Amino acid sequence: MTDLTTLLQEFYADKLAELLRHIAGARLVGQYDANNAYQYIINREETQLSWVGRAIVDLDGSVPSAKEAGDRQVSGKGAAAAQTVMQEDAQRAQAFHERWQPKVEAMTNARHRGMLRIILGEVLEQKRFFEQARVGEMNLLGRRTPGVGERVGEVLPTRWLE
Repeated sequence: MTDLTTLLQEFYADKLAELLRHIAGARLVGQYDANNAYQYIINREETQLSWVGRAIVDLDGSVPSAKEAGDRQVSGKGAAAAQTVMQEDAQRAQAFHERWQPKVEAMTNARHRGMLRIILGEVLEQKRFFEQARVGEMNLLGRRTPGVGERVGEVLPTRWLE
């Protein structure tokens, strides 16, 4: 196994852990716009993991296995819990970027370095979403249609219903 394969596997495992935290966190963020941002982030992370997973397979490596997203324990309930989740996720996004950016920049494989740079850029975008949602910004993924009132209620804590 090459150093490149090992690095990609470690990146994959770290990013997968963040994805699972975000899935669990989305269950605690009920406000529509903030939850939609979480769903967008989860979708992008699944796409990013498919890129890195494919790169690992192309190098004859094995992709780290996924574990089920468990419950995420935070203090408070409702809006207070959502605030905690968004604050933690913003901090973790910054830490993820700081942890991986030097390793990515040191890579000699331009193709994989470019792929991971794109992902790190999107991690900073995620951090911005978390921070904006935490302070109540509602236009996270675009502007509302003029004249549409405030959304009432919350999304269900379950992503899929069967």
